[in-house]
Amino acid sequence: MRYDVTLLSDDDLHLFNEGTHFHLYEKLGAHPLRHAGDEGTYFAVWAPNAERVAVIGDFNGWAPERHALHPCGVSGIWEGFIPGVGAGSLYKYHIVSRYNGYVAEKADPFACRAEVPPLTASVVWDLSYSWGDGAWVAERPGRNALDAPLSIYEVHAGSWRRVAAEDHRSLSYRELGAQLAEYVQRLGFTHVEFLPVMEHPFFGSWGYQITGYFAPSSRFGSPQDLMALIDCLHQHGIGVLLDWVPSHFPSDGHGLVYFDGTALYEHADPRQAVHPEWGSLIFNYARHEVRSFLISNAFFWLHQYHVDGLRVDAVASMLYLDYARREGEWVPNHHGGRENLAAIGFLRDFNEAVHRHFPGSLTAAEESTAWPGVTRPTVAGGLGFDLKWDMGWMHDTLSYLGHDPIHRAYHHSEITFRSLYYSSERFVLPLSHDEVVYGKGALLRKLPGDDWQKFANLRLLLGYQYAQPGKKLLFMGGEIGQWSEWYHEASLEWHLLEHPGHAGVRRWVEDLNQLYRAQPTLHAGDCVPDGFAWIDGSDSQQSVLSFLRLGRALGRGADAAAMLVVCNFTPVPRFSYRVGVPRGGFWKEVLNSDAREYGGSGMGNLGGVTAAAQPHHNRPSSVSLTLPPLAILFLLGEAGTP
Repeated sequence: MRYDVTLLSDDDLHLFNEGTHFHLYEKLGAHPLRHAGDEGTYFAVWAPNAERVAVIGDFNGWAPERHALHPCGVSGIWEGFIPGVGAGSLYKYHIVSRYNGYVAEKADPFACRAEVPPLTASVVWDLSYSWGDGAWVAERPGRNALDAPLSIYEVHAGSWRRVAAEDHRSLSYRELGAQLAEYVQRLGFTHVEFLPVMEHPFFGSWGYQITGYFAPSSRFGSPQDLMALIDCLHQHGIGVLLDWVPSHFPSDGHGLVYFDGTALYEHADPRQAVHPEWGSLIFNYARHEVRSFLISNAFFWLHQYHVDGLRVDAVASMLYLDYARREGEWVPNHHGGRENLAAIGFLRDFNEAVHRHFPGSLTAAEESTAWPGVTRPTVAGGLGFDLKWDMGWMHDTLSYLGHDPIHRAYHHSEITFRSLYYSSERFVLPLSHDEVVYGKGALLRKLPGDDWQKFANLRLLLGYQYAQPGKKLLFMGGEIGQWSEWYHEASLEWHLLEHPGHAGVRRWVEDLNQLYRAQPTLHAGDCVPDGFAWIDGSDSQQSVLSFLRLGRALGRGADAAAMLVVCNFTPVPRFSYRVGVPRGGFWKEVLNSDAREYGGSGMGNLGGVTAAAQPHHNRPSSVSLTLPPLAILFLLGEAGTP
């Protein structure tokens, strides 16, 4: 062991203890390097309440007396250089606490690679990789702009597709990259969002119970293999978002819990430490070093892995001290309120730092309450996210479409309520993994009627998602109309595409993406108030909605292009249904979910209709339409039409 090697300057220590060091992954953890002619590895770990810290591994017989680290001043960090240890070596930290005789073997919190679970050691590794995505990175700010199309395909890496010939194993990162890039490009999605890829001991947690925050799961390959997957997607013009979990961590003994014999990363008070629903530990956001750890982790994925943004999981559980707790089970803030002031400060710091250092990157919040200003800038008192998942839209829309069509007239407010708040935040409309697990049923099975009606309802649901203002997200399997709930131990039901109904749904999603990307009327106004205008949202008796989508830059002037959207939520065709429009001329029917190529009945408007100078719905002109059963129509009125 050599103690004359350090990667830590006085400034590093100051910033770390201050909570503003956001590149800790370059300093802490295991770093292979050459020093004074010796090849070896520098180790550094934060354990301020340890009596002794040693590195144990396959290079020293896991013997704690061989390679003790030494404290770096009063920073709480222990460090040392071990000659002869290189990439591929297995290791842990042997920690003897000052308190209670606590002794533990811990994985490295900053390890960039881990053993394949259920094994738990960290792996020394070099993250060198030759990237080929320079063109994508240069275009990233435009691709991620809020007035650009953003259509996200949500993926669980371990179950998108499996290799039947090899005992149904998951694809490796590189295999997944080659197949997923072609598939997503074909379907027209702009981005892929992966459920957490960080190392997690329990596969059934889907990655949401993380022990290795800086290590991609070794189940699917090496760190470079994941880089190759992201690189491949970028080279196919597809952005990559990662699900990120700074809200809690599991209680597995080799992980962060009770790291140095004290509540280091978590709270000491059980009313603040333990998440009552998940049994996991809640980060102590008031501790400066924990904030440095978490924001450094966000920077790590954005920097080292070139990801284009982070979706922050379970933000509501971070914001409220009484989240999922009964009276007397939580500790009020110093004002006596239920808001977690430290978590609010952390989220603001996170968003400010990411947007300052990684311009063009996206942050999205899964926030399920009406917390104000989630996407408002921090300088205006908001949390600073770019986007927020609209959980209310998801819940109301699925509830409405779950009713038998004969009853939908009595639940009309469920489908129109969003118009009261759609511009209060910048939203993503999610049909995510959470809606197709735990007995909730696959999207297709949620919907009423016989098989024909179920497929028609599913096409209507997906079309309505793309027609509403907001960015789009669809979990894998939804695009093929999977019958079964998602199961993480099995592949998607790809064989269903042999049947016309399922193939029709996928064709519908492909065409929706193509239209959404091609027409600024459908994406440029996603995040602004003037991107949407009702024509008639009150026809509850016939369960019909009609509205306009307008591109932000196009405005509402007479020369602006507009997309007319009309939805018939009943299986009863409507003939000569009159709808007011902002101008005369021809309105081209650009998409119809009842077209035969999607599995519909083929009813429609023969390519479009010409508006008459007949005022209706407080508009100067109107069109007379045939509304197919359980269908959505998109009609484009071209700019310049008189």
